[in-house]
Amino acid sequence: MKIKIKETVKQVKGWSLYKLAQVLNLPQQTVYSWASGRTQPSYENMDRLCEAIGCGIGDLFEAEPVQGKLDFVVNY
Repeated sequence: MKIKIKETVKQVKGWSLYKLAQVLNLPQQTVYSWASGRTQPSYENMDRLCEAIGCGIGDLFEAEPVQGKLDFVVNY
């Protein structure tokens, strides 16, 4: 699953990743790394992230398309 931090923070707060890093008091590189998928936030940071943005954890995740999974099961 991909974490859609950049899209969510822009949509909910209108913030850039830079602004989010400032609010979280974290290095900019850390937040950019999460947004690019290179690293994942810890559970503690995930809670802080959701609190800062004002969203639920589920709002940050991009679900995989269900149809692709169904096609695989049917064709298998």
